Amino acid sequence: MTELTRFYQTFQPTHYDIFLDINRAAKQFSGKTTITGTAKTQAIAIHQKGLVIESVQADGQNVSFTTDKAADAIRIDLAKTGNVTLMISYQATLTDSMMGIYPSYYEVNGEKKQIIGTQFETNFARQAFPCIDEPEAKATFDLAIKFDEHADETIISNMPEIRNENGIHYFDTTVRMSTYLIAFAFGELQSKLTTTKSGVQVGVFGTKAHQANELDFALDIAKRSIEFYEDFYQTPYPLPHSWQLALPDFSAGAMENWGLVTYREAYLLLDPDNTALDMKQRVATVIAHELAHQWFGDLVTMKWWDDLWLNESFANMMEYVAIDALEPDWHIWETFQKSEAAAALQRDATDGVQSVHVQVENPAEIDALFDSAIVYAKGARMLVMARALVGDKALRAGLKAYFAAHQFDNATGADLWAALGDAANMDVGAIMNSWLEQPGYPVVTAAIVDGQLTLSQLQFFIGKGQEIGRQWQVPLNSNYTAAPAILTDKSVALGEYAQLRKASGQPFRLNVGNNSHFIVKYDQTLLNDILNNVTAMDAISQLQILQDLRLLAEGGQVSYAAVVPLLSRFANSRSTVVNAALYQVAGNLKKFVTPDSFAETNLQTFFDQLSATQVARLGWTAKTDESNDDQLTRPYVLSAALYAKNTDAIAAAHDLFTANQTQLATLPAGIRVFVLTNEVKNFGSTELFDQFLLAYRRSTDASYKADLCAALTSTADVALITRLIGKFEDAETIKPQDLRAWFRGVLANDDAQQAAWDWIRNDWQWLEDTVGGDMEFSTYITVIAGIFHTPERLAEFKAFFEPKLATPGLTREITMDIKVIASRVDLIEAEKQAVNAAVAAVVE
Repeated sequence: MTELTRFYQTFQPTHYDIFLDINRAAKQFSGKTTITGTAKTQAIAIHQKGLVIESVQADGQNVSFTTDKAADAIRIDLAKTGNVTLMISYQATLTDSMMGIYPSYYEVNGEKKQIIGTQFETNFARQAFPCIDEPEAKATFDLAIKFDEHADETIISNMPEIRNENGIHYFDTTVRMSTYLIAFAFGELQSKLTTTKSGVQVGVFGTKAHQANELDFALDIAKRSIEFYEDFYQTPYPLPHSWQLALPDFSAGAMENWGLVTYREAYLLLDPDNTALDMKQRVATVIAHELAHQWFGDLVTMKWWDDLWLNESFANMMEYVAIDALEPDWHIWETFQKSEAAAALQRDATDGVQSVHVQVENPAEIDALFDSAIVYAKGARMLVMARALVGDKALRAGLKAYFAAHQFDNATGADLWAALGDAANMDVGAIMNSWLEQPGYPVVTAAIVDGQLTLSQLQFFIGKGQEIGRQWQVPLNSNYTAAPAILTDKSVALGEYAQLRKASGQPFRLNVGNNSHFIVKYDQTLLNDILNNVTAMDAISQLQILQDLRLLAEGGQVSYAAVVPLLSRFANSRSTVVNAALYQVAGNLKKFVTPDSFAETNLQTFFDQLSATQVARLGWTAKTDESNDDQLTRPYVLSAALYAKNTDAIAAAHDLFTANQTQLATLPAGIRVFVLTNEVKNFGSTELFDQFLLAYRRSTDASYKADLCAALTSTADVALITRLIGKFEDAETIKPQDLRAWFRGVLANDDAQQAAWDWIRNDWQWLEDTVGGDMEFSTYITVIAGIFHTPERLAEFKAFFEPKLATPGLTREITMDIKVIASRVDLIEAEKQAVNAAVAAVVE
C-alpha cells in the first residue's frame, strides 16, 4: 500500500515508555508501550507489524482500534485532537529473519547458545513496539526490559542501565532520536572498555566464542575515531557511551544504532596476529563509517528515506577521512579509488540506474534504495568532489553550522548544501544537484580538432542507453590552466594544442587525482602522449588510465583488443592500486574465452607473463622489510599465477599446505585462501572436502571461514558440488547471512554453475522466506548478473526473473540486471575474435 500520508502527519510523538518481557525459550515477548504526543487529527495511525494488539488506551480510557495489516498499522479513533497519551499492550514473536528482535546463534565448546539482538533499520522497530516508525518522528525513549535471565549475562542498550528492580532492567532516557536507531542486546557477552579524552566510555562486546584479544583492534579504532570526529566536526559526541557489538547473525555489515552500534562479527572482531592488512583496513573503515553516523545520521537524520544518501554517502566519505588521519601509512584513499570509485563508475553506466536522490513512498520499496554502488559509493564520490571544491576549512565550518542548526532533528540535502555553501561562499547546491538528481555520468572527450584542443561531455553508457541530453557541472581538475575549473557546457575549445603542450611540458590530463565522477576519452594523439610518459606518473594517475580504458572498452567506445598490448606496461608496478586496476582489466578478458579452449590457454600464458616478475620478487611469504604495497600486491599476482596454472606456483602452494596441514588456520592470512583453493582444485578429495567443511563449522575466525568457503566452492567434483548445495539450507553449517558468498562461489565455478542456478530457481521461495525481508535480498540477483555472460543464460535469467518484476523492491534490480547481462553478451559477440587474437599476439 502506498503511504502517501505519512503517519507523522496525524500523530507526532514526543516520548515513549517501552516495557518488554522477553521469553527466549518460548520465542515470545509481551510489551506495553506508552506514547506521549500530539494528535493532529482524531483518526490516527500507529505502526505495528506482526504484533497481536490486546488493548489501546488514550488518556487512560479504552478506545476502539482496528489492525490494518496492509499498511503495518493500528488505526485509532480519538475523542479529541491535541496532547494525548496512548498505552498499547501486545504480544509478539521473536523473529528468525535478522530483523526486529531476533536470536543470534553460536557455539562455545560444542554447546549451542544464543544472544538476543535487534535490527530496526529501515522500518522494523514496528516489529518490536508500536511507534511512528518514520525518521522524522523523533522522540525520547525510556526502555525497560525483562528477560529469562541466567547467571553471567549482560544486557546493553543505547543508553546506560540506571537500575535493576525485580529483574527489570531500566535504561536512562535517550536523547531525541528516530525509532530505527533504538537497539538492545543481551546474553553471555565479554567486553573491553576504554575512555576517550573527552570522557566518552567506549566498549567492544562479543560472544565468549572468541578470544579476548580479538576485541583489541576494534576498541583502539573506535576510541580514536570518536576522538577524531569530535575534533573534525567541532561537535561533542552527545551520549555517555559508544558500544560496539558483534552479533553472530547479522544481515548487513553493520548498523549505526545510536550508542550501540551492531556489526557482523567479520567486521568487528579479528585476530591481531594473523589477519591480512586489507581485512584490518576493512574492519577499521566499517567502524569509522558507523561512528561517523553518530553525528551524520543519528544527531541529524534525513527527513525521509529519499535522502538516505545524506546519511550513507557522507559516512562513506568520512570513514576514509578518519582512517587516513588515524593510520596515514595505510594510504587508505587508494582503497577508495580501487573499490568505491570503480564500483560507482561501473554501476552508474547502466541505463536505468537510480539517481543518488530517489523519490520513494511505498515502504516496501525503501530497502531497494540501498544500492551500495550508488547511495554509498557514488554519493561518497560526490562528496569528495564537494570537499575538493570547498576545502577542508569550509567543510568543517559548514558541518559545525549544520550540526548546530539541526541537532536532534532532521534535515534534507538542501540543508547540507546551504551550510557548506555559506561556509565556502559558493553555490555548492547548484553544482552538486546535477550529480544528485540525475543518474549516470559523462565521458569527457578530449580531442585535437583542426589543431585546437577541445573538450565535450556526453552521458556514458555500458550497453544500450538513451541519450536524452543530460548535462553535468563537471569539476575538470586539469593539469592545463587553459581548462576551466568546471565544465558547464556541452563542449569547449581550449586553444592551440601545440602551444599548450609546449607551454606545459607535460601530457594533457583531466580529472587529476580521480576525484570527480567522470571518465576521459583521449584521442589517439593525446593518449599516446600519456602512455609514453606513464612511468613518470603517480599511482592514482596510472590506475585512472587503466580504469578509464576498461570502462570505455566495456562501453564499446574503444576495443578491448587495443587495450590488451598496453597491460604489460603496468605489470611491474609496486603500487597496489595499479595492480588492482591491471588485474581488473585482465580479469575482464576471461569472459571472452571458452573454458578449456586454446584461447583460454593463451590467456593463462598472458597472466603468467604479467605476474612472473612480481611473483619472483614477492614470493609466497612476507619479508621483514616489505611495504604495505607489497603485502597488498602479493594476492593479485599469486592469484594470476595460479589461474595461469604455473607449475611452480601450484607446487609452492601445495608445499605450504603440506607443511601446515594440522594447523591451516595459522597459515599467513594474506595467502591462505590461495593455498586452500589450490589444494581443492589440484589435489582435492572427499577427505579434504570433509576436513575443510568441518573446519568451517568449528571456526569462529570470519576471515578463515571466508577462505574455506572460497576453497570449497571451487571444487570440480560433481558429487561434492551436490553435497555443497545440500548445505545451503542447513543453517547449522551455513548461516543465512553467509549464504550469498557460498552461492556466488558455486555460481562462478564453471563446473558448478548449472547446479547453483538450478538451486536458486527451484528454491527461490525458501530463499525469500529466509532472507526476503533483508535489504540485502536483491543482491542475490546482482550476483547472478555479475557472472552470466552467454545468450543462453540471459534467456534463462529473463524467463525466471521477468515474472517477478512486480515484486516491490526487486523491480529496478531485475530491470537493471537484464541490461547488464545483455550488454555483456553483446560485447562478447562483438569483440571475442579480436580479443583472442590480441592475446595470442602478445604471448607469441
